Amino acid sequence: SVPSPSGSVPGAAAPFRPIFNDFGPPSMGYVQAMKPPGSQGSQSTYTDLLSVIEEMGKEIRPTYAGSKSAMERLKRGIIHARALVRECLAETERNART
Repeated sequence: SVPSPSGSVPGAAAPFRPIFNDFGPPSMGYVQAMKPPGSQGSQSTYTDLLSVIEEMGKEIRPTYAGSKSAMERLKRGIIHARALVRECLAETERNART
């Protein structure tokens, strides 16, 4: 059997799995198609980033009020924004080399 994350429950068979990860671009509740490199400019990625940040701003107050669903949406938004920032940085580096 696999030990539990706390280590205090003998016989627990559920392995620890993180709720969130950084593999691939997460979404704010909608599925976004992956675009091939060069299909749209960095303006589109930057615009996507701004819209994700704007959506995240709407979740701040409900999160402070104790809304668990708003907190989960905010977490997904942060992960999505991180992925978009990485895309923007990669695009900037590609443009700097040319």
